[in-house]
Amino acid sequence: MVQIILKRLGEYKKASILTPVYMVLEVAMEMLIPLMMASIIDKGVTQGDMSHIVKMGGLMVVAAAIGLFGGVMGGRYGAEASAGLARNLRRSMYEKIQTFAFSNIDKFSTPGLITRMTTDVTNIQNAYQMILRMCVRSLISLIVAMLMSLNISPRISLIFFCAVLFLSVVFSFMIRLAMKYFTAVFARYDDLNESVQENITGIRVVKAFVREDHEREKFATANQNIYNMLVRAENVVVSNMPIMMMTIYVCILLISWNGAHMIVAGDLTTGQLMSLFSYCLNILMSLMMLSVTFVMITMSSASAKRIAEVLSEEPDLKNPEDPVLQVSDGSIRFDKVSFRYQKESPDPVLDDISLSIRSGETIGIIGATGSSKSSLVNLISRIYDVSEGSVSVGGIDVRRYDMKALRNQVAVVLQKNVLFSGTVLDNLRWGKADATVEECERVCRIAHAHEFVEKMEKGYETYIEQGGSNISGGQKQRLCIARALLKEPKVLILDDSTSAVDTATDAAIREALRNELKDLTTLIIAQRISSVQDADRILVLDKGRISGFDTHEKLLEENEIYRDIYESQTGLGAGADFDKQS
Repeated sequence: MVQIILKRLGEYKKASILTPVYMVLEVAMEMLIPLMMASIIDKGVTQGDMSHIVKMGGLMVVAAAIGLFGGVMGGRYGAEASAGLARNLRRSMYEKIQTFAFSNIDKFSTPGLITRMTTDVTNIQNAYQMILRMCVRSLISLIVAMLMSLNISPRISLIFFCAVLFLSVVFSFMIRLAMKYFTAVFARYDDLNESVQENITGIRVVKAFVREDHEREKFATANQNIYNMLVRAENVVVSNMPIMMMTIYVCILLISWNGAHMIVAGDLTTGQLMSLFSYCLNILMSLMMLSVTFVMITMSSASAKRIAEVLSEEPDLKNPEDPVLQVSDGSIRFDKVSFRYQKESPDPVLDDISLSIRSGETIGIIGATGSSKSSLVNLISRIYDVSEGSVSVGGIDVRRYDMKALRNQVAVVLQKNVLFSGTVLDNLRWGKADATVEECERVCRIAHAHEFVEKMEKGYETYIEQGGSNISGGQKQRLCIARALLKEPKVLILDDSTSAVDTATDAAIREALRNELKDLTTLIIAQRISSVQDADRILVLDKGRISGFDTHEKLLEENEIYRDIYESQTGLGAGADFDKQS
């Protein structure tokens, strides 16, 4: 886990090395100052040597200046190293997530991934800076102060050793107890992020159903859970200070008592006693800072584990060793395909699917809700891999292609159309980064989007709000179709992507696709018979199996499921008349 995190230091290794070096310099100067003070008292004040006092005072000023320089430089490089590590961790996680298949993302959940990239990375950043600065400084200060005090008086040094042993046992117990609470907190952060994400994403539904109170209660519960866990952890941690102060006062009393007797006996000088007081404070304060550091490390260890899980996760979908980079044509073949979302699932989502589609054909796909229409087409662009059998595009198994090359040639317009904040042109150029305005206009005409874009105040430079909230659902769908066409794919999959447009526009889009892009293989998933009845062939799915695959006329004669759907939508049966014909 530690190795995975530190591997992301990259260009910040130098800063990570320089930080403790400067901290050691600062500590060294701090440890010299008590010795100089003892010398001033014993040789300057006691003997009335003013020149010695001035000399030692000057050296103390120099030591303090050098220590200040070390502290400032240590702070600068520590901030650079910790912020740099956080930056690289976020970048590595983001790049790793881009390689994940949908199944990998489902494993962590979207809110969980967001928490890992924000809260968890911030914890690592804070802990790393504390390790480089506070931990190194405290540890060196503790060791040097113990050695210095041992050199002055081994007898009084036993007081320090007993205090260190006592505090080590107490802090070890406290850290172990606090870790349990800190580990539990991060799972609660995932719940909180999930609540916020769902509320913001579905805010229109929340308001439409007047569920604001319910959402507030849901958020309050998640928020209260985090509060409760953090309070329990902090109740353990805050007892650090009282215990520390009690130990310091006891040590001062014991040192004063023993030191006074040793001065009377001539075994210790007044200057040495003052130095011992300084080292006592250094030792105990170092212990306190170490305890704070260890608490932070304890808290961040849970974060480090969660981050390492993402960075070490192997994508379920990978490129082959020698991938095919060109898709020759738009022909598609399913050969005895079965598919499960979960490997251990007993029942397949798709079962024994075998079919062939010629390049340039227009294929309609229809079936009841839950008949696995979307699951079928997801296998073509290799969003998921088949559980059994094979799917081929251009005569080659999709698992042999470079995934980028395959997905550039298999364009998918999903059910949930997504536009990003930016201009209309910015969104269209997701399909082709260097597309000219003329190319964008051409695909918009095919998708019947050009007319409404031209009517916008700034035309193709009109700004689209996040998620396309300032345009209608039908307009959003047409822009998404145009964006897919800009890729100049060999296969176009329209996954119920004209459901928000009227029947006439839907028909016009399909006619434009046939006339303008004759070599394009088009798969149209739809709920309306009118959207697929002009296709070359229509695939009817029923519970993940092929019920029929033929022309509209043949299916009306031979396929009961297709005939029932047709009659219900045209008013010839007892069902709805969604697309009633006059």
